Amino acid sequence: MDAAAEVELEPATAAELFGDRIDVARQFTDALAREGEERGLIGPLELPRLWTRHILNSVIAAPLFHGRVADIGSGAGLPGLVLAIARPDVRWTLIEPMERRVTWLNEQVTALGLENVEVLRARAEDVRSAEGFDVVTARAVSALRTLVPITAPLVRDGGELAFLKGLNVENEIDAAQKAIKKHRLSNVRVEVLGEGVLGETTRVLRATVR
Repeated sequence: MDAAAEVELEPATAAELFGDRIDVARQFTDALAREGEERGLIGPLELPRLWTRHILNSVIAAPLFHGRVADIGSGAGLPGLVLAIARPDVRWTLIEPMERRVTWLNEQVTALGLENVEVLRARAEDVRSAEGFDVVTARAVSALRTLVPITAPLVRDGGELAFLKGLNVENEIDAAQKAIKKHRLSNVRVEVLGEGVLGETTRVLRATVR
């Protein structure tokens, strides 16, 4: 069967969440459906839930971001490219160490006409930003106790971490208490987004970095 035939139909909520950026979101989703599995960006089981589990799961967090944002381990562009599509008013730096994924990200930035995106091939721990980012985000990268030490140093004083996490996030917070204290995170909380809007809600761990 053609892979395109297996892709989830676009949910009605997609147009509501993307607004006048929906056509760009469709273009990206179509490209990911066509090439994602072949290029090792997503698994074959993701096609039937591409919109709900990945695209909408990412875009629901779009209102949380402002200024200069870094997305760590961007991979296929989830959430970075999705958020950059939805928020052209925000400057995005997509940080990804793997060359083939960086190639994909650059191709999509060009194809989608995203002038608000820079792709950086690097590991997060090797990135230096003199002024710091306003927000640093990541999705499905690693556990919080590993993620905090490599991301908190990238945030400006008073900036924020905003990680898209799974159902186990509260346990991750408990296991990361040492890192949370060492990197002076405050107002650590979990916000559940998309209730009543998405079939599968998104959990975002937010914390201020001082």
